[in-house]
Order: sequence, then C-alpha cells, then structure tokens
Amino acid sequence: MTGSSASNASTWARVGYLGPEATFCEQAARSLPAVSAAELVPYPSMPEVLFAVHAGEVDAGVVAIENALEGMVNATVDTLTFEVDLCIQHEVVVPVSLDLLGVPGATIDGIETVMSMPVAFGQCRKFLHESLAFAVERVADSTAGAAQLVAAAQDPTVAALANTLAGERYGLTSLASAVEDDSENVTRFVLVAPQRIPAPTGHDKTTVVVFQQADRPGSLLAILAEFAARAINLTRLESRPARSGFGDYCFLMDLEGHIADEVVADALRSLHAEQARCKFLGSYPAAGSDGAEVRADATTAQREAAAWIDGLRRRIAD
Repeated sequence: MTGSSASNASTWARVGYLGPEATFCEQAARSLPAVSAAELVPYPSMPEVLFAVHAGEVDAGVVAIENALEGMVNATVDTLTFEVDLCIQHEVVVPVSLDLLGVPGATIDGIETVMSMPVAFGQCRKFLHESLAFAVERVADSTAGAAQLVAAAQDPTVAALANTLAGERYGLTSLASAVEDDSENVTRFVLVAPQRIPAPTGHDKTTVVVFQQADRPGSLLAILAEFAARAINLTRLESRPARSGFGDYCFLMDLEGHIADEVVADALRSLHAEQARCKFLGSYPAAGSDGAEVRADATTAQREAAAWIDGLRRRIAD
C-alpha cells in the first residue's frame, strides 16, 4: 500500500520519521495507533521525511512541528508551506527530557565538544552555560544521530544531548540527566500524508498558512477579525518570511475546529476571497487526554443546537 491509495486509508504501511533509531520522532510515531503496525523508515532530516511522503516513497511521515521552549520547528513549517502539498492527519505531544551522554569512562569535566541538533541546544541553554561554558557545540541532524556519532568516535571528550533511550541503544553513559531548562518541556509532532482529511471528531484543530494580500496598516487585524467575528479560537499565531520579497510575511495559524464545521469553512472562504491567500495544512484530531470528554460534550451541544434551530424553523410562516 503506497502513494495515493494509502493516503485514503486510516492506517499506513510505511511511515517515514527523523532517524536514526531512538529519536523522539520515533517515539512519537510508535505512540500513534494508526502507525503501530507500520514499517518505520528513517530519514536524515525533517524536510527529507516530508519530501519522501510527497514523492510517494512512504505513505505518511512523522515530523516535529513545535517545541514548548523553542517554538516552531522552522524546517518543518517552511517545507510544509513552500515545498510540498501534504495534510496533517494527527498530532501527538511528547514529553522531552535530555541527558548529556558520553562513552563509558567519560566525565563531565572532561567534555570539550557537545553534539546535538539546534533545537536541543536551545532547550538546554542554561545547563550548557553553567556546566559546559567552554565546550564547542557541533550540530547533528538529530539527538539520536548525535548519540550514534559519539558512540562511533569513542572519544571521552565528546558528548551528546539526547534521550535516555538513545544512550541505551548506542551504549553510552549518562553524565547528567534531565538537563533541559524546563521540566515541562514537550514537543508536538504531526503525522502527515497526501490529500486525505480525517473526519471530524468534535475535538479538532485546523492549521492554515495565511499570506497577506498586501502589506498595509490593519491587514493583520483584518485577517484576525475573520476568526474573531465567528468566535473561532486561535491557539497559535506565528509569522514566517513569505519568500516573496524582503519584509513580506505569512502567518501560521492553528485554530479550534474542523473544515467540516461551517463556521470554520466560512472564515477560510472569506479569507481566501477577500483578505489573503491561504494554504490549508489540515484538519485533524487535537491532542489531549480529555479528547473523549470534549468530543462527547461537543456532540451533545451540537445536537441541542440543531434541535433548537429546527424548532425555530418550524415556526416560519408558510
């Protein structure tokens, strides 16, 4: 099952992820029921995962899109916005804890080089400043990739910022545990596939990229007003260069609701026609342990609202 045929299924046979083994991305992928039976295929970077899905090499892909400390993952967002045409299918939030990992016999006082990916360095800035201020930072494609390189080098002066699983997988020792700056550190991952839009659940999120039609006073306010006028809650708003000229920006927006909801559809319809160009990145089940309760409450509320409207319409004179 590959290509477009898989995009219409609720499960996938081959799913790409940021490798190598033992990344947080692999952990996120294995936590998704729709991916539990899939063959996981590692790729060296988040964009490469997305390109592989776009090209049909794999049926779907799992990538990081946002971190609680570092914000959006620009490589993922920019590739989804400008390079590929894919839809988010699910999201999953994974707690992120990082260790400083070295070869057996290494000590933290002897570390001269630390390897990891840029987002991980950002999550551990306080620890690095206080404990390894003079160590050189070397960028790797992933946290597990950094651990793999440290294990291969067998150099006691080199360490990696990665998770405990990577240390176990590659035979490294934890020199310091839970070195992230905030114990509430989490990363949001998304499963993406071509074309398919999951059915609404009542506890959904929609992601769009909005391009301003013109950079003029009040243009962003006019965009936001489309959602405010319909009481649609925006859960995320961030800007990125629009690649159309210096000073031009587009806006990544997460909003509560599904494209199947008329109020969401109406807002996007109005935006596309009057205010700006939109790129739809998906409507999908929102993460959260209270999803079942929220869906049940939403279904009850929708039924009550539908019954109320039906009652009013029955009173319309012939």
